[in-house]
Amino acid sequence: MSPDVAVVVPAHDEQALLPAALAAVARAARHPALTGTRVRTVVVADACRDRTAALARDAGALVVSTDCRSPGQARHTGVRYALNRYADAPGSLWIATTDADSTVPPNWLAHQLARAREGWQAVVGTVVLPPASPLAAPHRALYEATRPPGAATWHHPHVHGANLGISAAAYLDVGGFPPLATGEDRALVEALERRGHRVLRTSLCPVLTSPRLHARARGGFGDYLRSSVWTDAHGLP
Repeated sequence: MSPDVAVVVPAHDEQALLPAALAAVARAARHPALTGTRVRTVVVADACRDRTAALARDAGALVVSTDCRSPGQARHTGVRYALNRYADAPGSLWIATTDADSTVPPNWLAHQLARAREGWQAVVGTVVLPPASPLAAPHRALYEATRPPGAATWHHPHVHGANLGISAAAYLDVGGFPPLATGEDRALVEALERRGHRVLRTSLCPVLTSPRLHARARGGFGDYLRSSVWTDAHGLP
């Protein structure tokens, strides 16, 4: 029997991109493999000055409003809300996280729950950029540099809050997302691995994410694109 699922999406002034993100989550929740599984989406509207919260409610998501201005704290707030409201027991909830500027594939939740049934306690996925973006090819090249020759999938070194799943029991065991302005996803996965939880780093089922260079979180994926991928794409030292 599959656990219930809570999808947590932190958002800071994301009225332009959030509707597409939530539509993609809704498609993933309707996957045939999830028949009978309850999926609830929690949007954490963090210090929003636009219509993020209203659009999330219009899409059927539950909304938690905060003013912490921290992706780590926002993610943790959303997870705690889901745990307090929906988890009958620590093992009864699977937590999936994505970002407001990302669109998950239709089999995203089905993929995570299938890995959970195999005994994995966390699924750490990858992200891709839109093919039309000039940053897509250099970003893919940086990923491919970590792939062993001939391997279709591999135990990659990347961690993205936009493509992450974890059992509630494992999450609680390590104390959850730390209240960091950036790197909360990496810190959580490192804590899981230190505690000996079964963590699957897989390049299957990537999530499409925004190529914007000025992201909402300083030090996050947008800064990585600007400092590494943009430099590589333009042949800069």
